[in-house]
Amino acid sequence: MSATEEPQKLYAAREPVFPKRVSGQFRNLKWIIMIVTLGIYYITPWIRWDRGPALPDQAVLIDMANRRFFFFWIEIWPHEFYFVAGLLIMAGLGLFLFTSALGRVWCGYTCPQTVWTDLFFAVERWIEGDRNARLRLWKASWDAKKVRLRITKYIVWLAIAVATGGAWVFYFADAPTLLVNLVTLQAHPVAYTTIGILTATTFVFGGFMREQVCIYMCPWPRIQAAMMDEHSITVAYRDWRGEPRGRGKDRHEGEGEAALGDCIDCNACVNVCPVGIDIRDGQQLECITCALCIDACDDIMEKIGKPRGLIDYMALTDEENERAGNQKISIWKHIFRPRTILYTALWSGIGIALVVMLFIRSEIDMTVAPIRNPQFVTMSDGSIRNTYDIRIRNMSHDDSTFQITLTSEAALEVGLEGTDLLTVDVPADTTHLQRVYVTAAPGSDPANRERTDFRFWVEDLQSTARTSRDTVFNGRDME
Repeated sequence: MSATEEPQKLYAAREPVFPKRVSGQFRNLKWIIMIVTLGIYYITPWIRWDRGPALPDQAVLIDMANRRFFFFWIEIWPHEFYFVAGLLIMAGLGLFLFTSALGRVWCGYTCPQTVWTDLFFAVERWIEGDRNARLRLWKASWDAKKVRLRITKYIVWLAIAVATGGAWVFYFADAPTLLVNLVTLQAHPVAYTTIGILTATTFVFGGFMREQVCIYMCPWPRIQAAMMDEHSITVAYRDWRGEPRGRGKDRHEGEGEAALGDCIDCNACVNVCPVGIDIRDGQQLECITCALCIDACDDIMEKIGKPRGLIDYMALTDEENERAGNQKISIWKHIFRPRTILYTALWSGIGIALVVMLFIRSEIDMTVAPIRNPQFVTMSDGSIRNTYDIRIRNMSHDDSTFQITLTSEAALEVGLEGTDLLTVDVPADTTHLQRVYVTAAPGSDPANRERTDFRFWVEDLQSTARTSRDTVFNGRDME
């Protein structure tokens, strides 16, 4: 680099973007998705689900205190974290699938940053007016009207941000109880801290950083290129149809009109773009494929009597075919191809496996932890005793009595600490830790052998459900 050449800038100062209001099928789709997703997020913690007197009645609850996750009729325990891992894998594969088929459709429609930014844009238009009014207000000097509008807008944004942070913490505790505690200042400081952080990030990201979050903070625009190929559908401009551009008098000068393309250079596509780019410049990292430019351009094409679709969802192979005058490839041929079929098969396979595992899982579970210090104890009569801690999880909604037994090829006896019985009572949806003794008679084979394999069994005497764990008995090595 020469001494006079300036270094390349890796960050550009933000230029405010004032998208114009637009209507059309994709804008309507975005409104529907916004309402549905925000409704799910804000309302879900308040849905009740009766699980009985001993369990919480919140339909969706991440119970950190008791280390359980409740989702309507499903209850996930800590040792079943593989369900959560499976859902995360499905989410990743789903993102790969949709990106491979439809480009950055996640970014354009369902990403939280997009949804909340759309909501903040709607508030801004409602208070300050559409694009031209907001531009004038931005350039105007500070006066009473500008201060009033800005303060009003910030108050509404802040209310949305507080509701966002508050809704998040309601997923981790009983929502009505926590709300009362928050209002009466009796909630745990962690709740207030979490709400404060989420309120600040929502307010700043949705109100002031907007497209910069997508451009500079989110890694997905850079990763998604690996998920796409020439058949991936994305928003694009048919430059072979729209160029050369021309507007106004250029279209009324005889032969000039025939030489011009369909694009009248009205900049409608630019004015509605939430990230402030010109889709006619080709594919760009900033584009989130929200398709608002399609709605804007289609509206203009209808007004001037030209076919819709100058800007449209299309693949790179469509350009080649259309330039050659061939028929456009069916959108379904773009979507259903080996890569997307493979992603769909993997996604479906994991989903089916999780559902099957959910329905075949036992309502009881146990873990066995041998006490290693000491490995065995020699009793006064010469018998050898090993000690184990057995943790029994009663995952049913009823109190149950469990019997602990063992099976082994060798002669071993089992006993429970604190009782002469081999049964323990475990309340519904709780875990019970029981110390268990296993004894080998003096001179017996397991007493004189270093290791003897055997199996613990735990049986629910009410439902007859059983589960087992293999472990070893440590004796004296007489060799």
